[in-house]
Amino acid sequence: MPYKKKILIILSVVAIMAICQCTKMETTENVNDEASFDLPTKMNQGKQSLIEQGKEIFRFDAFGDEDFWSGLLHIDKAILGEANGGYGPGVSPNTALAVGLKVDADALPPEVVAGITSGDISLDDPKSTIALLRLNAVVGVKGNFDPGGTTLQSIGITCASCHSTVDNSFTEGVGKRLDGWPNRDLNVGAIVSLTDNALPIANMLHVSEPDLRNILSLWGPGKYPAILFMDGQAFRPDGKIAANLIPAAFGLKGIDLTTYTGWGDISYWNSFVANLEMHGKGNFSDPRLNDPKYPIAVENHFYNVVNNPDLITSKLPALRAYQHSLDAPKPPANSFNQAAAAKGKAVFLTKAKCASCHALPLYADNILHTADEIKIDDFEARRSPTGMYRTTPLGGLFAKSKGGYYHDGRFSSLADVVNHYNDNMSLNLTTKEKQDLVEFLKSL
Repeated sequence: MPYKKKILIILSVVAIMAICQCTKMETTENVNDEASFDLPTKMNQGKQSLIEQGKEIFRFDAFGDEDFWSGLLHIDKAILGEANGGYGPGVSPNTALAVGLKVDADALPPEVVAGITSGDISLDDPKSTIALLRLNAVVGVKGNFDPGGTTLQSIGITCASCHSTVDNSFTEGVGKRLDGWPNRDLNVGAIVSLTDNALPIANMLHVSEPDLRNILSLWGPGKYPAILFMDGQAFRPDGKIAANLIPAAFGLKGIDLTTYTGWGDISYWNSFVANLEMHGKGNFSDPRLNDPKYPIAVENHFYNVVNNPDLITSKLPALRAYQHSLDAPKPPANSFNQAAAAKGKAVFLTKAKCASCHALPLYADNILHTADEIKIDDFEARRSPTGMYRTTPLGGLFAKSKGGYYHDGRFSSLADVVNHYNDNMSLNLTTKEKQDLVEFLKSL
């Protein structure tokens, strides 16, 4: 089941070099009697234009994945419900919020806000979900309607479904968008389980449909097993589900390796996900997937996906520009002890040796590390072509704390992480040093 992504923006390097020597162009009148802008302004506008394009792609572009989510899985019909031309009870706003989907409050007209507040608009009626989709208000879910805007014809998912949340400023699950923040409430398994046509996925993974639905139920909120659809490994050797935390998409500028195990840079991974996970329609090639360790990828030719037209590849530069514009958020000032954090920074840089991998200013080193170096098992690393783990940047830790720490959330608190390294690397940190170090990590 091949699928794909990219937007081509070309800045005229030759033209820029021709006028280089000066940092500004004198203002002149063009044929339309409009004053031309100086060169830095034009270049900045070009950059901003690319970022704005990337923002639209990140939020609203499904890359043609509607054929998978609606054509194959019929999730649109599950949302509609039998009463509205679909099947089952339908998906009300309250049901959608319960599985971690979010609503963009800025997309709600005043009359809708008033209706929700007064109770005139029912959050238990699938028709209200359809109305929210018509408003492009369901974060990461793109509804496509007939020309009259009345009948939902299909839905697709976008990057924002996993990598954006809201600030809950209106109510829980409804607020202003927080792009780049991982949606650790999103229960992807529960959403996929809405399908009445799970057999194609079960067949692809060589499991029965009941077994597939059991696997989906075990992922839980905020986790997704991207490599399952390459190697077919649903469980870890210890019997636990092999699903990883949805990562943040902020603070990635300067980070060379985007994933927990260093599969590739941000554009590579965007293409991988858009083609092989979201099931969009683009072109994707990675000979490393043509390997017996990835039997699902080999069987389905995921190592060389071709679609015409390619709805993904030309959009990758703009998508990268937008993601790289998303700085790691700063924690609230009252969320940590500032005096202790200052002491903890000294511990971080010296005795605890954290900066040997989490080097400033990125709090990452762009270097791959063996499992033994970080004193954990190598299961997830072995699933990657690299066989190693990358150093995760630490900026905005507070925004990605839900679900735990490390790729699979194995450590429930920062104190657990500190104790792990203290015990396994014989750091001999005192109780106070560990407490101060935790406060510093909370300050990042």
